[in-house]
Amino acid sequence: MAFPPRPEPFRGRAAELGTLAAACRPGANPRLALVGTGGSGKSTLAAALGHRVSARYRGGIEWFRVGRWDHRTLLDMLAIRMKVRLGGMRERDRRLRELRRAIEGRGRMFIVLDNHENDRETARLLTLLDGLPVCWVITARRCLLSGVSVFPVVAPLSTSRRSPFPRVAELTDVLRWNPLALDVANALCETGAVTAHALRAWLVGQGVLRVAPLAHEDDLPELRLLVRWAWPRVGGAGRRLLTALAHLEGDHVDADALAALARTGRASRAGLARLVRWHLVQQPLPGRYALHATIRHAIEGRTRFDPARAVAYFVSLLERHPDRLDFEQTHLFAAMNHAHITSDLGLALRLETLLERLGLA
Repeated sequence: MAFPPRPEPFRGRAAELGTLAAACRPGANPRLALVGTGGSGKSTLAAALGHRVSARYRGGIEWFRVGRWDHRTLLDMLAIRMKVRLGGMRERDRRLRELRRAIEGRGRMFIVLDNHENDRETARLLTLLDGLPVCWVITARRCLLSGVSVFPVVAPLSTSRRSPFPRVAELTDVLRWNPLALDVANALCETGAVTAHALRAWLVGQGVLRVAPLAHEDDLPELRLLVRWAWPRVGGAGRRLLTALAHLEGDHVDADALAALARTGRASRAGLARLVRWHLVQQPLPGRYALHATIRHAIEGRTRFDPARAVAYFVSLLERHPDRLDFEQTHLFAAMNHAHITSDLGLALRLETLLERLGLA
């Protein structure tokens, strides 16, 4: 995806931002890992850092959501962004050489690998692209990589025991200073959906203070309970929109695609507006919508959605509008992955034709 816009001023991050900016001093090509729990603000900090130091990188700043992608897929993603032709499976050596030349030709770059989850594949990627004039920034819940400088990201103001959101100060402790949870709670209270006192009582009654094992790194009870509170109140259209977003393998989508996938019709606009007001959805780019991984996890387990329908939608979209590749490229890779895991030969052949049309094969 494209690099996110400059984030709004966020609280309690001046020291971290200054330290990271110093690590990106002219002449240095560091590999930095911003590591912290889900919702702690890693991606926002990476975006703010990129905008702060962008003048030092004449080759530009780029953003890739990497997750658990194979390193070959990651190289393909980089190649597409750098306008390098993918070619066939046997041309990977040629593709790597051209990709390295393309990066060197652009000059010093700032590249974020967001939501890293696979140490082995990320290590392979960085090894293959070692020695290039790139500042690599990795965001991850954990990072077991050597040769990378790890910067822990904790909830802002938590060590000083101050609340970053005065309106919901009484919720700070029960939400464990989690920035995303506090942001959602603040939006709920700011819009008059609930009072901070009533929301605290509900959260405590639902067991937010209870000690229990977590199922996953994205399984945060603070966010899970806020989603549970909002679920019956967002309306039928809101629930269908959240369901579609939670099950998409690609990144952000526009309002038209989301309405089509959620089958919300005319109710989509009002439903999406409520989700935006309550900060349940994010807008990484203007007019494009996504869910944070922790909110996605809270919704996935309680809903069902046919992934093949999303694959068919985005393949058809790119067949009609190949100029939209920059926005929809993660959905293209999701379709390629779906064809692989389902052994769908018809889809594979259709994608091969599409890649040729896009000038990528």
